[in-house]
Amino acid sequence: MADSWVNSAERIGADLHLELSGPGGRRAALTRALREAIRSGRLAPGTRLPPYRSLAADLGVVRNTVADAYAELVAEGWLTARQGSGTRVAERAEPLGARARVPKKAPPRARGPRHDLRQGTPDASAFPRTAWLASYRRALQRAPAEAFGPGDPAGRPELREALTEYLARARGVRTEPGRIVICSGFAHALRLLFPAVLRGSLAVESYGLPFHRELLAAAGVRTVPLDLDEDGARVGDLGRERAVLLTPAHQFPTGGPLHPARRAAVIDWARARGGVILEDDYDGEFRYDRKPVGALQGLDPERVVHIGSVSKSLSPALRLGWMVLPKWYVDDVLAVKGEREAWASVLDQLTLADFVESGSYDRHVRRMRQRYRGRRDRLVETLAAQAPHVEVTGIAAGLHAVLRLPPGSERSAVKAAVWQGLSLDGLAEFRHPEAAMTAPDGLVVGYATPAEHAYGAALNALCAALPPP
Repeated sequence: MADSWVNSAERIGADLHLELSGPGGRRAALTRALREAIRSGRLAPGTRLPPYRSLAADLGVVRNTVADAYAELVAEGWLTARQGSGTRVAERAEPLGARARVPKKAPPRARGPRHDLRQGTPDASAFPRTAWLASYRRALQRAPAEAFGPGDPAGRPELREALTEYLARARGVRTEPGRIVICSGFAHALRLLFPAVLRGSLAVESYGLPFHRELLAAAGVRTVPLDLDEDGARVGDLGRERAVLLTPAHQFPTGGPLHPARRAAVIDWARARGGVILEDDYDGEFRYDRKPVGALQGLDPERVVHIGSVSKSLSPALRLGWMVLPKWYVDDVLAVKGEREAWASVLDQLTLADFVESGSYDRHVRRMRQRYRGRRDRLVETLAAQAPHVEVTGIAAGLHAVLRLPPGSERSAVKAAVWQGLSLDGLAEFRHPEAAMTAPDGLVVGYATPAEHAYGAALNALCAALPPP
């Protein structure tokens, strides 16, 4: 008999893959194939097998052939058959060699940090599950049928419309749905902008995420660092670059907004040189001590690419972000995006649209702003009591603070933190390798990640790791 691969689908949706081969008739081949599938472990104990009629139709055999094969295996103890429960693999049927196998001893796990004070991660326990589920159900019920077919690479129109209204109201962004492209986060936005916008060198702040610099370098984009001071990036030092990446609402990681005079100056630079400003709206919604600083994009929508996401406000697991583009960049960016595999989930997009339109997003941000401000205040109070010699900076917004340390003490403080079971970052980790500005010592402390009950212990471990006065 020629070998054949057969796929049998049970009414409940299970697939059964059998190879009918070897000597004998069809009944013998089927019995042998089922016995081997059970012996090898492909059919686990308790697995329900397809009904006689379904399997017979798929195999192209008469029903009695399947019935006889099942009956033989029931008699041998490989299968069980009960009225109303169908035919199943016997619970005592073990894969070949199962008794002889001795489970390997699991290798000892390296003991991880007890406390996590790394920057950039929101409180995962605070994700608004109930409100998100309600939005998901509404979005699924209202979704048109075409939403489940090939879509627009720009993203779902419902989300782009919702973001148009929200960004105008909350961030001062001037746009329309046709100029918004949905992406899966800031790094994805950079990848889409490489061939469309970023050619040659790109000016960046002297401190920023090393991952972003590495991503740019891998794409052949040379980054040129701009010095920072208390007013933000020194945009007056921009040279021959045609593009600059800034975090104007809250410089990452040193903290502080870009001074109004410098905001105007960088817009003038872009207009004069025909350049473009990439605005990473990092922590723009989490400002504690005064009204939020509006988006730089509002000053000139044709010279600024505004990039945002829900990674800090909701969860990085959602992989949802957006770009607000000058109109002449839209087609080029969409051409780069191209493949559907790079698109964000349509259902997540529809859910976020409802989440924003229903007011749930605003309520969540307000609630988290209050919680994070309480975390920040507790950090400041603890340091004032236990380490008053350490200066705390960058606390007007965001999810982290920078602790300024005595010169030469950063490396030893990071090591001491490891001994205290504490995970955090030294300020040097974020410094551009070609930066010319003075390198201060410091620690970047994220106060959003720990669970509420563990926050106090994390702060005590932090104080124990700090250098003495």
